[in-house]
Amino acid sequence: MKKAAIVILLLAGGITFAQKGEKKGNGHMRDLSPEQMATLKTKKATLALDLTVAQQAQMKAFVLENSTMRKAKMEERKAKKENGETKKLTSEERFARANAHLDHQIAQKAKLQEILSDTQMEKWEKMQHRSGKHRKGKEHKRSRK
Repeated sequence: MKKAAIVILLLAGGITFAQKGEKKGNGHMRDLSPEQMATLKTKKATLALDLTVAQQAQMKAFVLENSTMRKAKMEERKAKKENGETKKLTSEERFARANAHLDHQIAQKAKLQEILSDTQMEKWEKMQHRSGKHRKGKEHKRSRK
């Protein structure tokens, strides 16, 4: 009985250790150029939403714009971190950043609504919700249990 318990503990520890090295989410996407990301995301959207050729072109431009901006912000944050320029934000700075982020999300949703049909938009929102992009904080923690 003791031997079985020890074996189970060793297996559980080994599995836990092995999983720590894996990247979560889209970590592999960070290594790609914005153009490569846009191409892959457009193809995934085409498969999931049955996009027309015109919609594919619009979606690729939309995703390329977002990917380029995201990559630039990542590089900016990385440079600040390396230079030691990171500082704790004041409550007003946090509010301004959150407000700008929400304004950006509203604009992005409006652009997507121009590209996609109503049924495609509904499906897109369900896909985003399932992938966890809109679940944060307590709601995200509850869904894990």
